[in-house]
Amino acid sequence: METTPDKIEELVTGIAQRAREASFTLATLTDAQKNAALLTLADLLEEHTAALLTENSKDLAAAHALDLAGPMVERLTFTPERIAKMAQGVREVAALEDPVGAVLETIERPNGLLIEKVRVPIGVVGIIFESRPNVTIDCAVLCLKSGNAAILRGGKEAFHTNTALAGLIAQALEKNGISDGAVQIIPTTDRWALNALLKLDDLVHCIIPRGGESLIRFVAENSRIPVIKHYTGVCSVYVDKAADADLAESIVVNAKTQRVSVCNAAENLFVHKDVASTLLPRLAKALAEKNVELRVDPVADSFLKDVDTVPATEDDFYAEFLDYILAVKVVDSLEDGIANINKYGSGHSDAIVTTDEAAAKKFFAGVDSATVYWNASTRFTDGFEFGFGAEIGISTDRLHARGPMGLRELCTYKFVITGTGQVR
Repeated sequence: METTPDKIEELVTGIAQRAREASFTLATLTDAQKNAALLTLADLLEEHTAALLTENSKDLAAAHALDLAGPMVERLTFTPERIAKMAQGVREVAALEDPVGAVLETIERPNGLLIEKVRVPIGVVGIIFESRPNVTIDCAVLCLKSGNAAILRGGKEAFHTNTALAGLIAQALEKNGISDGAVQIIPTTDRWALNALLKLDDLVHCIIPRGGESLIRFVAENSRIPVIKHYTGVCSVYVDKAADADLAESIVVNAKTQRVSVCNAAENLFVHKDVASTLLPRLAKALAEKNVELRVDPVADSFLKDVDTVPATEDDFYAEFLDYILAVKVVDSLEDGIANINKYGSGHSDAIVTTDEAAAKKFFAGVDSATVYWNASTRFTDGFEFGFGAEIGISTDRLHARGPMGLRELCTYKFVITGTGQVR
């Protein structure tokens, strides 16, 4: 393929034009038409598991040759179980209520005009992502179900896998008479393709970047198109003075170690001073058994004489480790815990462990994050776990979406006005 900037710009513009044309038709499809394509795709994923694993192995071999970081390789890896879960997620999206056409509000004016606020697709959504090839499927199916055209731009580390998945999506669309412009993948990893896409504000209506902080900041700083994003996932667990010890251990260990390479894994642990002497050693022992390195403040260290620790720096509490590392601090009060989360966190997912309902409600009100938990792990911040079937991303923005983004967050609205001849 020709890779001059002009040729790449022409390629990407053509993709965006086909997407815009397809978006007009997608907005008019029935729920049954969209679901038929989704169910076809789910079957194709299962039927082509072996072929997908073969293509994925090419990407994994390249990743190992380039000595990519462990968390990135883990995100890149396909297994039969992960492919089966993808197919399950597609079927769950198909089973969800179609958001398009829902009437959000009705106003009847004194002059007889009937004004309805109706949910409609955004139009054309561009998704820019790294490493995780399952994003190709998640984003494609959510956009299709919500009536949006999707332009997918994956990273070079997953090129073979993404290309194979895009081929299955194209088959599903063709078998169900839907334009191939509905879901397209940019068939080059050249960085200029991203630059070209971000300029097409006359054709693309929303950009959603998923990946490392550097990628997301590049997109946010260079896009002419509105961007929905989260920069990092610095998530925290606060163990209150009224915490149940068993719950605290279970939640902290799960939030940190169930899967360390994801944005909803805990990176900070804050423990109330009244229970630090009894609970911290227990939590530290359980985390050490999972090979977690503890970077602790001096007060926490004073309670952990029997566990290996590392002195924490101020930067550690701002860090998204995506690894078996946890920053630990003892706090003076619930208010202090909330203040530390708001200071160091990224507004993603934060949890309180307590038996005190009043403390939990104060935590909910005081922590400025997209998702807040009471006696549950932060690992549930996920579209699949929230019942969305999948997610197109997680937003820590405030307009127009926040938290895991599913079908409804991929819609905007229009006003539909019915009259009987009124004139002004």
